[in-house]
Amino acid sequence: MFFSSTKTQFSFTLQWVIATLGGFLVSLCWIEVGEKPDVGVAQASLGSLAIAFPQSLMIRHHILSGRWLLATLLAWATITAMGVGGIGWIVPSTQIFPLRLLWGTTLGTIGGFVIGLAQWTAIRKSVALSWQWIFISAISWAIAVPIGSIVGIVLLLLTKLFLGEVIGLAITWLMVAILTGLNAYRLLR
Repeated sequence: MFFSSTKTQFSFTLQWVIATLGGFLVSLCWIEVGEKPDVGVAQASLGSLAIAFPQSLMIRHHILSGRWLLATLLAWATITAMGVGGIGWIVPSTQIFPLRLLWGTTLGTIGGFVIGLAQWTAIRKSVALSWQWIFISAISWAIAVPIGSIVGIVLLLLTKLFLGEVIGLAITWLMVAILTGLNAYRLLR
């Protein structure tokens, strides 16, 4: 499925979603979902590789896969080291909905911008209009993080299980995958 030569936008996006969400699920083997201080640079870096590797297989005909992997790893290490945290693996400590929305939008924008900027360095020479990727990533994360965070807290409050927060993070990754997949297809064409 990942190696088909004729891809429609739907099939590319579906494959991107499977690659990204699958990478997130694999990353849970190394990363324990928690609050901001619980996810360190090494864990975020390993998690980023679990996600970037299948993505790099999909776009390897357009860019050098190693650059995508390195750029993604450096981006996640940077945002975790600068205190934003491993936004795809951390949950806010507050249960106040407006604060979760504000936190998610702010950290999602910052993290998405850093990730997009780093990945742009990997695609800039081979993808026309590649600068758009920076903003695509920032906007995707700014939309996905607060929505996933709200879903997580609602499920936590309904079930009293922390698994609700993990499902919220999976929703975040799903939304990021859909939004970035649709736009990756457009840019790579």
